[in-house]
Amino acid sequence: MIRINEIIYNLSKNQLPSECNFVEAVNNISAEEKSLLFSTARNVCATSYDNRVFMRGLIEFSSYCKQNCKYCGLRASNNNAQRYRLSEEEILDVCESGHEIGFNTFVLQGGEDPYFDDEKIVSIVEKIKNKYPECAVTLSIGEKSRESYQKYFDAGADRYLLRHETASKKLYSELHPGMDFDNRVRCLWDLKEIGFQVGAGFMVGLPGQSASELYQDLSFLKELQPHMVGIGPFIPHKDTPLANENAGTLEMTLIMIAFVRLILPQALMPATTALGTIDPQGRESGVLAGANVVMPNLSPSNVREKYSLYDNKICVNDAAEKCRYCIERKINLVGYEIDMSRGDHSSRGRVNVCR
Repeated sequence: MIRINEIIYNLSKNQLPSECNFVEAVNNISAEEKSLLFSTARNVCATSYDNRVFMRGLIEFSSYCKQNCKYCGLRASNNNAQRYRLSEEEILDVCESGHEIGFNTFVLQGGEDPYFDDEKIVSIVEKIKNKYPECAVTLSIGEKSRESYQKYFDAGADRYLLRHETASKKLYSELHPGMDFDNRVRCLWDLKEIGFQVGAGFMVGLPGQSASELYQDLSFLKELQPHMVGIGPFIPHKDTPLANENAGTLEMTLIMIAFVRLILPQALMPATTALGTIDPQGRESGVLAGANVVMPNLSPSNVREKYSLYDNKICVNDAAEKCRYCIERKINLVGYEIDMSRGDHSSRGRVNVCR
């Protein structure tokens, strides 16, 4: 029987195991093997980033979305969703208060909201970069044309997050009515070719997902070579078609974080809020499995509960400053230091802000 140490050896040589061997190893992993996997992932991460965990400020600026992803509480057909949009002034106010408490990366995340057209996004990015030229701006606003992505980059946006969610075309089609996996992939390659630091990623524990689908995610990421990878457990939302499905597990999510760390040694990988939602020590566990980014929420307190991707999301009632220092204490307790710099991908160095 194939063992995890053989998989680790393959990955150290930049070689994926066969799908059969991966599935067998993951489905039969022992506690001792998990410990070896996580410690190896931590050591690989430390080679590029020492014991630093980068902190980004998350701004959830719109809960409107035109898509109907079956797992998401913001899906267009959810009539119970509470919709809101932050104004440009409100977004800039959040950046100002975040900068005052040390943030140097702002992650602007929202549903695919047609209200925020290219002109509005460009204006927001330009104003942030003009006021805080030393800061990084990350966008996470879904599928756009290459022309739109180019406009955002030219305005000064540094990074773009677009999780592929699953590399299985069949599973992707089942979960994303009216969407096309090939277009998702096109977006990611466009972003990379334009010059963004690009983030992909996937959910663990999706209904119908097996170890074979997770292997496809590893294969896809190895080919794409993104700068950032977000991996989190599937968590059901009460107002979606998947409301009664089981959530993904902490254990399997950590295993996949560790595997991705081994195939992408320099990747920036968040220990997600979803991890902290399914387990009180979830984010700390993510760091101990190879993650090296945390993203506390800077959004105004009166809208946080409205950005409801999944049920029971943590930290929706905490002030931004409280979140920032609470997460820092937790990360310190497991032996890591918070780094409040831009935290660029180690292969890029500091990105030139004068384009």
